[in-house]
Amino acid sequence: MDNNNLQDNVVFKFKDFEYKRPDIGEIKKVILEQREALINASSTDEAYDTYARISSSFDEFDSMATICSIRNSINTKDEFYEKEIEFLQENSPVLEEALVEYKKAFVESKFRSELEDRLGKYLFQKYENDLLTFKSEIMEDLIEESKLSTEYQKLSASCEIDWDGEKLNLTQIGKYTQDADRAVRERATKEVANFFNTNCDKYDEIYDKLVHVRDKMAKKLGYKNYVELGYKRMGRVDYDANDVKSYRDQIVEVVVPIATELRKRQAKRIGIEDMKFYDESLQFKSGNAKPHGGLEFCLNNAKKMYSELSPETDNFFNFMIERDLFDLESKPGKAGGGYCTYIPKYQSPFIFANFNGTTHDVEVLTHEAGHAFQVFNSRDYISEYIWPGMESAEIHSMSMEFFTWPWMNLFFENDEEKFKFSHLQGALLFLPYGALVDEFQHYVYENVDDTPEMRRAKYRELEKKYLPHRDYADIDFLDKGGFWFRQGHIFGSPFYYIDYTLAQVCAFQFWKKDRDDHKSAWESYLRLCKAGGTKPFLQLVELAGLENPFIDGTIKKTMEPIVEYLNSVDDSKFQ
Repeated sequence: MDNNNLQDNVVFKFKDFEYKRPDIGEIKKVILEQREALINASSTDEAYDTYARISSSFDEFDSMATICSIRNSINTKDEFYEKEIEFLQENSPVLEEALVEYKKAFVESKFRSELEDRLGKYLFQKYENDLLTFKSEIMEDLIEESKLSTEYQKLSASCEIDWDGEKLNLTQIGKYTQDADRAVRERATKEVANFFNTNCDKYDEIYDKLVHVRDKMAKKLGYKNYVELGYKRMGRVDYDANDVKSYRDQIVEVVVPIATELRKRQAKRIGIEDMKFYDESLQFKSGNAKPHGGLEFCLNNAKKMYSELSPETDNFFNFMIERDLFDLESKPGKAGGGYCTYIPKYQSPFIFANFNGTTHDVEVLTHEAGHAFQVFNSRDYISEYIWPGMESAEIHSMSMEFFTWPWMNLFFENDEEKFKFSHLQGALLFLPYGALVDEFQHYVYENVDDTPEMRRAKYRELEKKYLPHRDYADIDFLDKGGFWFRQGHIFGSPFYYIDYTLAQVCAFQFWKKDRDDHKSAWESYLRLCKAGGTKPFLQLVELAGLENPFIDGTIKKTMEPIVEYLNSVDDSKFQ
């Protein structure tokens, strides 16, 4: 089904994208009517038409919800969009309830075989999985979960740290945590820790409520705990928690020792014998690589980069620029982090970020552009196939970071090699942290009655397993396990975080392929992007010619060329 909703050659800029509160009652009515029409359908075409009508209705709803969410995250203090978010949170579960009834009729349709031929078997696999994640009994719980996640986002966005007469949010102070002056790094790190410590009770309360409401939903749906439900909600149909545990074990065995040696090498490089947590962000004594310009500089160079990378990326990036589909500047009241989302009505990706003058600016721009490029290439699929699963989607973003390496001189000039070394090393160092976050969440949802203090103690215990080098010095709040408060995925997207590591392992493989044969590697990447979400994770991995991260030995094989490259670099020259 063609999902093209664009008006003829009209270029709408994001500021002109209209937001109108969705008519929840009308959408629910459409769903229920189409369910009856599906049950009474006398031909495949009639059955298919019910799907098409519901898809059209939901595209409009999703567009409004996405525009609302973007504008709320751009300014969390905007009262209009704050109220709209509250409305959507309170009323959207009504649609989920009706949609579940339609999906049930759809997978049981007497025309299923013909519909599978037209829409693909994977759609039915996705719907059958969805049916295992919802009953009307959990509607109020879903509303509460959504409100609590928003409460976490608002609490973190409220951060205003006094810094030499300036008010800084969590992103803005980030550049000081990697300052070349150790005293500045320590002070900035302590300021961030103090914000979370001051609000410790609030974070504990929000998370405790989230854990219990999710556990309650799982029990209502017949699951042993939220781990089982969480995997279903993530749409994981071709691997389970046992596969993930074996994968984490590979990281502990193979990557943790490499990471520990890299930290020792870093300490020597920056001339510090007693490496502390607040030293970890500084890669070089002379300071980390930074883009040699601000927002406009980065966007202009990105335009040049994507025009030269391929005709496809040139077309994509011009589309984004013409429509102002970015909000990249960090400012007061803006939600933290970065993301890419998609607005079906305008067939437009949107990139949200918080630039702070560090390496992060280039990394987040190329990362989110990878997401946007993928969805731009698969936007004509049916709604369920536009995005792949999270672990698959992150392959596009993380691999794009590496495919753009030949243009890093545009951003970093004579610091290009400095950037590449820290970028590749940072990606490797991330793997143990990502696995730590995942194991922590498994523990939490298997031990829901733990106190907040017990959770923090468990997190610190796991830190010593995955990050044995980490020394918080005299920052007591962090030494007692409080670091995870700033990891929004733990609050808002449980079990998502391991997806980044799975994708990173795949992206490392693309890095190797690209160095060996760019043309072949890019063709493989483009094939993956154009496949969208038409297949589950492991089938997409196979389509791209990548090796399965869950198979024992994949991590070791993937790490070998990375370590070889890092060892070949004389990092002493970066002083």
